[in-house]
Amino acid sequence: MSESKPEDKSFVVSKRLVWEAWLRVKANAGAAGVDGESIQAFEANLAGNLYKLWNRLSAGCYMPPPVKAVEIPKKGGRGVRMLGVPTVADRVAQTVVYLYLEPAVEPVFHPDSCGYRPGRSAHDAIGRCRRRCWRYDWVLDLDLKSFFDSLDHSLVLKAVAHHTDLLLPAPVGTGLAFDTACAPMLLGRVLLEAICDALPDAQARLEEFDARAAERGLFVE
Repeated sequence: MSESKPEDKSFVVSKRLVWEAWLRVKANAGAAGVDGESIQAFEANLAGNLYKLWNRLSAGCYMPPPVKAVEIPKKGGRGVRMLGVPTVADRVAQTVVYLYLEPAVEPVFHPDSCGYRPGRSAHDAIGRCRRRCWRYDWVLDLDLKSFFDSLDHSLVLKAVAHHTDLLLPAPVGTGLAFDTACAPMLLGRVLLEAICDALPDAQARLEEFDARAAERGLFVE
């Protein structure tokens, strides 16, 4: 991904990475966004669409379009979950950002974190739970209600700036859960960063919690 920056561009964005991002988006399929453009329609002018996207990303003037809101019924009739469906072009752009960010932020995640990480899946999390069920007779289950819906995305950008030296000029939407691997990848760490900024002794508390949890085998295999 090391390429020299063109003289008339603000950022180094690899064309090869844009192509790889497109291949991933195409393989993942998915519905059209607010512009109604399907994967097939985008591919009909693939060279032009990818060049336009690369040009705007590298120039720092890419503006993400609105996200299509789709209501997904929750299990047991407990209301609906709002899902955001970006346009095909925006999914490619988000995947480009993801491919740049992943190598930088992957090392900061806890060994027990299995979601949205390369080489890991829900099966890995189930396996860890199964092994620990033989050692413990209790379970601590925590959930953050409507976390995706209420997340302050300025905290996401702050966490990205903290863990990387990458500049992300594109604005980030708020109030809607983006259907992309980029956002969930950072959420857990974002929350910890926000806590540490809000409470002077939060970092010490988190370190103490981690140490005590490790002593009890909660995070150590």
